Amino acid sequence: MSKNTNTKTNQGRQLAVWVGALAVGGILGWLHVEWLDGLFHFIATVFTRLFQLVAVPTIALAVITTLSSLGQRQETGRIFLHTLTYTLLTTVAAAVVGLVLYVVISPENIDAFPTKEDWSGLVKELSYYDHLLSVVPNNVVEPFAKGNVLSILLIAAAVGLALAFMPKSDNVQVLIKGIFGLQELLFVLIRALIRVLPLGIVAFAGQLSGQLSAGVMVGSLGKYVAVILGGNLLQFFVVLPLFLLARGLNPWKVLKAMSPAVLMALFTKSSAATLPVTMQSAEERLGVRGEVARFVLPICTTINMNGCAAFILVTSLYVMQNGGMRLDWPTMLVWLVVAVVSAIGNAGVPMGCYFLTFSLMAGVGAPLGIMGLILPLFAVIDMVETAENVWSDSCVCAMVASCPPQDGRP
Repeated sequence: MSKNTNTKTNQGRQLAVWVGALAVGGILGWLHVEWLDGLFHFIATVFTRLFQLVAVPTIALAVITTLSSLGQRQETGRIFLHTLTYTLLTTVAAAVVGLVLYVVISPENIDAFPTKEDWSGLVKELSYYDHLLSVVPNNVVEPFAKGNVLSILLIAAAVGLALAFMPKSDNVQVLIKGIFGLQELLFVLIRALIRVLPLGIVAFAGQLSGQLSAGVMVGSLGKYVAVILGGNLLQFFVVLPLFLLARGLNPWKVLKAMSPAVLMALFTKSSAATLPVTMQSAEERLGVRGEVARFVLPICTTINMNGCAAFILVTSLYVMQNGGMRLDWPTMLVWLVVAVVSAIGNAGVPMGCYFLTFSLMAGVGAPLGIMGLILPLFAVIDMVETAENVWSDSCVCAMVASCPPQDGRP
């Protein structure tokens, strides 16, 4: 209990620092002091470069370690296949809902950044086949050197799956441990960067406040938040219940049984911390067999990130739109795939969806100052998203448990 109290206190302090940094930066930027403007530009550039530095290894290692760890599971392949299928279906559905709402609500641009005609080749007039070919790497080094996010995701997914299904040997185990060791090292660097992030928020906010009118900022960010929260609520109350109904399950009965876990997720903002309650609720309140719940739910906690997929997609489109990227349907569909794959590989990354989205945007050279404005809002968004993730985990578990057994086995 004391540990939970300390965690909540630390989270509250962190949020207060972020909001305070945003307010200080906004006020200082509004003063239009020349030397401060220059200092803000320098600090913002430093933070942008640092995030670009960790962007590539963050994305690659997160996907590789997540997928490779699946190969360590020794349970039945049938249960795993059902779990993976429902996870992909619900995650894609969440991203699609977010995309549709984004197109319908259409948040306006924040007029803080000059638009770019050249996004390192991303805005060139290419055929759809040319665009797909540009994603397929012809060597290992070039995607990492150029920060080609799509190619990096493809390589990381291939490596992670290969490690998952390779015959286990001492060499393979050493390789996997080495990769996990690199990820732990990266996390240390990321935590250090997060500790000094309030300084970056001050700089980003200072840059923005000198160029924004409050009405434009509130209006645009308000529509962005409406897309995020609206998508989460639609996924929670409409889409996921439809999945349950399709399996012949009563959504209200499942939600009532899993409500302790959903509520705990809302306040702890951690699917992993909620996992013991989720498993207990599934077994004792929902009546799921222990061997199913104890296998499905840890996997879902790792890869089933409905809210994260929607956040990554909507936020990426919003930031790229403000950077001047033309968002046609092929481009948005490609980023839908990026969001789904990134969400699956998100487990274990400090600051979760926000930091991974920041890394993706740093990798494509998007205006990261907008991410500084979104950061204080993310505290509320994260609560709703985590509750949605745990609710989705619960739905997947219930659907897998309802699948008919094969050969008379449970």
